[in-house]
Amino acid sequence: MDLDTARQELEEFIPHVKNISDSSIRKMAGRDLMRFKEFKKQGMAIRFGRFTQKENKQIRKNVEEFLALTGIDSAEKLLFTSRYPSYKDTIHRLKTEHHFCEKISEGIPRPWRLIYYRARKIFDPNNYKGRYTKEEKEQLKKYQALHGNDWKKISELMSRSNLSVAMKFSEIKSAINYGPWTEEETQKLMSAVKDVLRRKLTVENASSLSSLEQPDSDLWIDREQLQQALPWTEIEAKVGSRYWRQCKQKWNSVLTRKLTRGQKLYRGTNGLKTKITLIKRLYQTKAEDASEVNWDELSNAIGDVPRAYVQAKFYRLKVSFVPLWKRRTFSEIIDYLYEKTLPDLEEKL
Repeated sequence: MDLDTARQELEEFIPHVKNISDSSIRKMAGRDLMRFKEFKKQGMAIRFGRFTQKENKQIRKNVEEFLALTGIDSAEKLLFTSRYPSYKDTIHRLKTEHHFCEKISEGIPRPWRLIYYRARKIFDPNNYKGRYTKEEKEQLKKYQALHGNDWKKISELMSRSNLSVAMKFSEIKSAINYGPWTEEETQKLMSAVKDVLRRKLTVENASSLSSLEQPDSDLWIDREQLQQALPWTEIEAKVGSRYWRQCKQKWNSVLTRKLTRGQKLYRGTNGLKTKITLIKRLYQTKAEDASEVNWDELSNAIGDVPRAYVQAKFYRLKVSFVPLWKRRTFSEIIDYLYEKTLPDLEEKL
């Protein structure tokens, strides 16, 4: 089926289909269109939004039947195969042979990908661990300071689900000043970062301390040391008026300016080139989730900038150019940027 026909036929079932990328349309035409037509014959409309108890029960039934069919011994192995690298090839083969996509979505009038994500939430053993202790909350803040929004990594470190750690982190954000940084706040931040770096260097390499004392130097210390993870919750406490994420973002903007000697990487012609390169590189990764992207490698492709700089620019891209981005998966956002936004940016360049 050609793309225009697929889009036209899917429009009957999905009102916002015009905002879905070509790549996602192709996937839905293969995975969902025949299912949608069958549901229509049965008088069932395609559903979105909150899953019902009946749908959750059907998902459980579908997963359990697939496990019985294939001999895979747990839902966690089936749905979180990356946690079991030694079984990866076998499980992927069994999924293909026994039509995993069709089996897991049987009897549920929703797009396949939404059903898959719901199944992962239901069967993730790390998703039901009770209330967070005070120690866990502090631990979560520290891990987020180290790893950013890499919820997959943080979930593994805390033995909680991706969704659980992401939701809890958003809950524990403190009330902060959202206005422009004052000169006094910036000086407090710079002083706090210097204190931390000085303490680290005292332990690691005392000979590098001299460069930290040069007020007019563009680079205080080696770039590798400048870009290392810092204890942001400690720096937050020293700044006082800002949440630690703001401190990290402000430091990254200072660091980027230092590393690029003040070049405006994200403005004018350079800005267009940076956006184009970022979209192309993200598309080439074929990642299904942001946690699968090597952001350090991407930052090297963009320029000599911190990974947080690149992550922030990707966020601005999706917010600025992708309609209904909150309702799309990571891969759908990348597909849209590549197919819809990229040609316009290249023409503008």
